[in-house]
Amino acid sequence: MEVKRSIKDRIKRSRPYGAIRDLAYRLYEGRVEKHLPKDQVPRHVGVILDGNRRWAREMGLSDVNSGHQVGADKISDLLRWSTEAGVEVVTLWLLSTDNLTRPAGELEPLLRIIENTVQQLVREGWRVQAVGALDLLPDKTARVLKDAGESTSNADGLIVNVAVGYGGRREIADAVRSLLLEQAARGTSIEELAEALDVEHIAEHLYTRGQPDPDLVIRTSGEQRLSGFMLWQSAHSEFHFCEVHWPDFRRVDFLRALRSYAARHRRFGT
Repeated sequence: MEVKRSIKDRIKRSRPYGAIRDLAYRLYEGRVEKHLPKDQVPRHVGVILDGNRRWAREMGLSDVNSGHQVGADKISDLLRWSTEAGVEVVTLWLLSTDNLTRPAGELEPLLRIIENTVQQLVREGWRVQAVGALDLLPDKTARVLKDAGESTSNADGLIVNVAVGYGGRREIADAVRSLLLEQAARGTSIEELAEALDVEHIAEHLYTRGQPDPDLVIRTSGEQRLSGFMLWQSAHSEFHFCEVHWPDFRRVDFLRALRSYAARHRRFGT
């Protein structure tokens, strides 16, 4: 059995096999793209970039940050595909509040990768906006994110939200806190605020205020849960769960997600 598996693996890694596989993917990719309805493209796509560590382990790499780096290198491709499809906003979940508890030996290199990635997005001309609790991050990381937002605020085209130090519950708590402080500065009493409070008041204080809510949320690596991603904004989102780990995510996988989204009838409760 081990001999058969070894032969099979060598065949899969061979050039002829790779060339045939790539040709098949390109043909299938073209077919999927051809049948995508151009009038049913999501305005806002949220992406949970999951599976970097598992990809690294499956590739036999001892340093899981190698997976994070390969995953980071994939982001520019995704943004290009999104622009070509007509998407207006992409939110990338790069680091959750839970991730901040990882051992320093893994967290610190990951933060450096995120910083370099954000700076690369700035150089590529994307309009970058930080989404998360920057006060929980190391000063250097927070400064990179703030500088990226300030230096690209007037850029045209796709808006790229980089969710770093992000948690959905934390975002809602921060929004309520911001709302309370704003109303207190105006002299509004708690009783008056409670009487007038509406969901839109909270929405106006979210990290993504002023942006459309995500129409489509994609999660890679086969996990079928949100894990706290955009809890408020995703109330009416469509979800697409992809088996492939993020570093192996291809344009055809993105097109499949768009196809799945276009095939759904969004009734919004009506």
